[in-house]
Formats: sequence, structure tokens, C-alpha cells
Amino acid sequence: MSNALYLAWRYLAYHKVKTAILITSITLIVFLPVGLRVLVRQSEEQLTVRAEATPLLVGAKGSPLELVLNSLYFQGDVPETMRYAQAIRVDTSRLALVIPLYVRFEAQGHPIVGTTLEYFDFRGIRIASGGGLTMLGDCVLGARVAEALGMGPGDRVITSPESVFDLAGVYPLRMHVRGVLEFSDSPDDRAIFVDLKTAWVIEGLVHGHVDLSSPEARAQVLQRDSTNVVGNASVVQYQEITAENLDEFHFHGDQEEYPITAVIAVPPDQRARTILRGRYSSPDDLVQIVEPTSVIDELLDTVLTVQTFVIAAVVVVGISTLATAILVFMLSLRLRRREIETMRKIGGSRSSIGWVMVSEIVVVIVVGVVLAGGLTVLTSRFGSAVIRAVIF
Repeated sequence: MSNALYLAWRYLAYHKVKTAILITSITLIVFLPVGLRVLVRQSEEQLTVRAEATPLLVGAKGSPLELVLNSLYFQGDVPETMRYAQAIRVDTSRLALVIPLYVRFEAQGHPIVGTTLEYFDFRGIRIASGGGLTMLGDCVLGARVAEALGMGPGDRVITSPESVFDLAGVYPLRMHVRGVLEFSDSPDDRAIFVDLKTAWVIEGLVHGHVDLSSPEARAQVLQRDSTNVVGNASVVQYQEITAENLDEFHFHGDQEEYPITAVIAVPPDQRARTILRGRYSSPDDLVQIVEPTSVIDELLDTVLTVQTFVIAAVVVVGISTLATAILVFMLSLRLRRREIETMRKIGGSRSSIGWVMVSEIVVVIVVGVVLAGGLTVLTSRFGSAVIRAVIF
């Protein structure tokens, strides 16, 4: 038996290219269905954990999936906005902790999350370096954002315009980086957090202008009389908020009318949760309340359906590949007739020659299965990190 294995191994080692192709085929046949199931299962876990940690979401009526992806993972299209008054509505009900969100803008490719300080306590996020949000125009960076941009406390980050042509005349805001968050292995690592009012500044709803009555602004005065001071075209909105110009910023209109994209509602118990959901059951209501777990479960059902078809296709391809490998072995036997005849002439029995041929097939299959097992272990261990990098 050992002699047969030795001869089989030497033959495979000599024909390196053919052996490598056969082993690769067997490895892929075994690994692809198993590895795909592992990746899908890990994707389910990544999506479900975030959803389960968020009891309820309130948002404008529309796609629940769009609302959940934007509010929990800061990805996808921006859902329809609703008035900040809806956050006040939930708060005055005293049925849940209210955490408003305004996720619409970006800075250097990273989402800007406008929220309140309660968000950090809710997610259990701590400051790794620097400090928290203290004044208008401040921001804190997620761990991966800080690493990607090479920034830290004391640096500045500029918001990105939503379009090349900004007809509204809203200038990018240069924000002060006050701190960097601890690594949480979640979508929060890839976001930039600002106060809700700072998000409204980015949209142009909160303005600051030069004090034209000061002597320093003389060059920007077009006309002055005893009652009015008129500025010229050089007077623009501030692009950076500092301690010196903070008092010059002011709100336009009623803040209750300002936009937000969602409200995270955290009821203290199941009773409050049920009552709160019941208050949004009217078809005439302009907003909706959703359970992120239900929305993600529906998404995963779709993914699992697609997975079934993909695995079926992989199995069909695998069977075809296996058939091709068998054909290769059979053709190899026909081409090796003279080699087999030589083995018989030097005293090899029919059974011994058969064991050599079988050993070659067994070695290829065993090596292929072992490699597939190794790839599966690697996928189980590092697949979740890859998924987080792709999804989050």
C-alpha cells in the first residue's frame, strides 16, 4: 500500500500542471457551496445584530428598507425627510427615549450623522482621544474615518457639496475635529458625527454673517445711513464656525419645521413599545414606525432565496467540473497504456497497478478537500471582517 502511494505521489509530483488543475477543481467544487453558506450566515449576523439593538425607527412614509439602511448603516439612498416636530411628538408622549437623526451629507466620502449626545450612550460609544461635541461646527470622527483621513483632534474636515452646481449658495462647512471615537466594529466607525444643529448649518438653514456695524467690515459696506447698513456682494455666509463668530449664527424660521431623516425610539418596556406603535397605525399619518429586525428579516429572506439559486447553480457547475475531472483521469489511463504495460512486465500485479491508479485519485481528492476545509476555516474566521469592510 505504501509503495502504491509513493508511486502515485511521484507521478502527481512529476505532472505538476495537471495535478494543480485537478486539485484546484476539487477544492472549488467542495468550497464554493460551503463557503457561500458561511458568508451568507455571517452577513445575516452582522445585519441582525445592529437591527436587534435598535428597537423602533420613526421616519417619513416610504420604503422601510431605505429608512433602516440609512439610519442604521448610513448607506443607501436618503429617505424622505420629516419635520423635527415628529421627534418632539415622540418625546412628549413619554413612551420612549428619542434620538433624532439627520443622515444626508458627506465629508470626503464619509457619511455625516447629525444627532444628539444620547446617541453615543445608546450605542455605547466612547471617546478614544480628544473630547466630545461642545459647540456648533464641532465633529467627532469614527475610528476608521480617522485612520482613513489621517486626522485627529485639532484638525479640520470640510463637508462635500451635494452637487457641483450649488444654486442655493450654501458653502461647504469647515468643521472642527474635537475627538475620535473608540473602535466599535460597527458602521459608527465609518461615520462623522455632528450635532443636529450643525447638520442644519451644513444644509444652510442656520446662517452667520459679518457684523457690518463693526469698523473691520468697512470694506464690505455698500451703503450706510442712520437706520440701515447695506452690505455689498462680498458679504457671504461663514464657512467656519469659531468662538469669535458663533454669536453671529442664527436660525431662520421655526426649528420644529427643520428636517430630519429618522428618529430612533427606545421604549422602556414592551407595553410602551406597543402603545407607541399603535399611535402610528393610522393610514393618514405622514410618518411610519418600523421595527428594524422585521425589515432586515424580510431582506434576509430575499437573500436566502437568491442564495438557494446561486448554490444550485454552483452545484451544477461543480458536477460538470467533477465530470470533467473524471474524464481527465479516464483519458489519462488510456494515454498511460504503455506505462501500465511496462509495470506489468517488471512484475507488477493487476491489483498493485490498480492501487497505484486509485491512489492517484485519492491523493488529489484528499488534498482538494483539505484545501477546501482550510479555505472554509479562513472564511469563518476572517469572513466577518471582510463583510464589515464591504457592507459597512
